[in-house]
Amino acid sequence: MIFEVSHRTAYSYGHPVLRSQHLIHLTPRSGLRQTVLRHSLLIEPAPASNSPVDDYFGNASALLTIDERHSAFVIQARSTIEVHAPDLPAASASTAWEQVPAKAVGSDGGLDIGVLQYVSASRHTRAIPAALDYARPSFVRGRPVLEAAVDLTKRIYRDFTFDSTATDISTPVSRVLEDRRGVCQDFAHLALTCLRALSLPARYVSGYLLTYPPPGAEKLRGADASHAWVSVWVPEAGWVDLDPTNGVLPSGEHITVAVGRDFADVSPVSGVLLGGGRQRLEVAVDVAVAERGGGT
Repeated sequence: MIFEVSHRTAYSYGHPVLRSQHLIHLTPRSGLRQTVLRHSLLIEPAPASNSPVDDYFGNASALLTIDERHSAFVIQARSTIEVHAPDLPAASASTAWEQVPAKAVGSDGGLDIGVLQYVSASRHTRAIPAALDYARPSFVRGRPVLEAAVDLTKRIYRDFTFDSTATDISTPVSRVLEDRRGVCQDFAHLALTCLRALSLPARYVSGYLLTYPPPGAEKLRGADASHAWVSVWVPEAGWVDLDPTNGVLPSGEHITVAVGRDFADVSPVSGVLLGGGRQRLEVAVDVAVAERGGGT
């Protein structure tokens, strides 16, 4: 399918900002199953410098510097993306999970750092015994890694309640496990913590998800939101996406923006300000189908 995505981020400040610098991740990622057809950014106030750069993880990002005094900062990102459903291997035919780390070692004995770097703990995914205990029932000895990861994904979906008021970005995985509540980034961080505790390569994925209004209701503009899920490395298939918030393997309705170790690597907008005081953030996202493909 081809999607049109609009993502508006607006900050307002209690006191004027004299100067600011920002790192933004708002450009969808091109890859095997996704092609960015068009992308644009409208930034107010206009930055004195705007430097596109591919970050360490291969995501398209930009470094902005705003030199003029301002009391508001707005970024409007618009993208047109073509997405194809992935070809997935049979979950039961994937490598036994205990053997996966060894598969990231090449025939010459060299390590595949592009895979193994996602085994390490990160700011939001530090290993804790409770996460390992939660993961164990899915990862019995000898079970195929994709089958076990899908089981973990579905258990998180069943066991946890989506609650946008329960957490914020600073809430640790231990608290999410205790309260059994959170949002998509919490469930992604939980899944990553579980997988990495078992030495399995797994990465955080930020992006968008096509949503549908309740029956008989119209879809509200700006009512969508950014989404987050995970990818686990499967030797037979490479990176396979899993969405613990919805208990599914993403097909053709998940749109990838960036990948990293956790949210801290791919925050849509981050930065430093000189001045500003208290700030208010408003985000409005629209995801709409522009065109449906035929049999791809």
